[in-house]
Amino acid sequence: MKKSQHILIYNTIFDTPLEYPKEDIPEGFKITTDRKHMQDAVAVVFHLPSLHSPIFNNISRYIPQLHPISLMGRRLRKKKGQLWVAWFMECEANYPQFRDPSYMNSFDLTMSYHLDSDIVTPYYYYELNDTLRQPVQEKAAGKNICAFISSSFHKSGRLKYLKTLMNYLDVHSYGKVLRNKTIEKDTGYQTKIDTIAHYKFTIAFENAIFRDYVTEKFYDPLVAGSVPIYLGAPNIDDFAPGDKCFINIFDWDSPQSLAEYIMSVSKDEALYQSYFDWKSKPFKSNFVRMLDQQKEHAFVRLCNKIQEIN
Repeated sequence: MKKSQHILIYNTIFDTPLEYPKEDIPEGFKITTDRKHMQDAVAVVFHLPSLHSPIFNNISRYIPQLHPISLMGRRLRKKKGQLWVAWFMECEANYPQFRDPSYMNSFDLTMSYHLDSDIVTPYYYYELNDTLRQPVQEKAAGKNICAFISSSFHKSGRLKYLKTLMNYLDVHSYGKVLRNKTIEKDTGYQTKIDTIAHYKFTIAFENAIFRDYVTEKFYDPLVAGSVPIYLGAPNIDDFAPGDKCFINIFDWDSPQSLAEYIMSVSKDEALYQSYFDWKSKPFKSNFVRMLDQQKEHAFVRLCNKIQEIN
């Protein structure tokens, strides 16, 4: 029986347990987090944002000569023929080293949210085919706009914009940032979705503005049946399941003019409901292709990519 090739996950996403469908991993591969396989692994996957020390400093000048390098206090050597994989879903605006060629050229493959990654690992997922079809709930009285922002990252300027917008609109903010509302029994993700479902609109402001960086901020309201008010990726239309499913703040010249439009939509039931027409229509063909790509787990696609290379 042929010996399995190891793919070492050097570190998991912020030290969380590694979860993946083991039964789907192609024959001949074995995923491991045991670093004793550092030298014999066919590929090593580094989750870049959760490497806590100054890593890969000037790494590119070491790797071609196969010199030892320092990583998290360990001296590492890249074996000849071994593939190193850069894994991240966080935005380069918050991690500028991801845009530094001397840093990124150290890696052979990328697993990231970018649509041109070797293995695309985005915030959308295959099951959206079903969850986006859920009916829209009737909205609760007095619940017009909600927000969930808990991260202090705001390279997008979202906090400043939201503060200004709140001068014109009554925004119920449940996150750790700008909080003015609380949830008594918060059990996590489902509580968030259930809360959003009661509101007509949801603030969907990304922490950075970058191509392809479209997170759950955009998709959670769509799933819950609320209209996202979006600030973020310049190519957001590429990620939308249908036409007229969100409000893009960049279509207005100021927070005040945006607020005036939101209020006009809120008061016109027919206009408001038109933001859900997409739910009863076929999804955009490009969006369907994007979802279909995610039917296979990223680690399965990584194995397939390694087979192509070797």
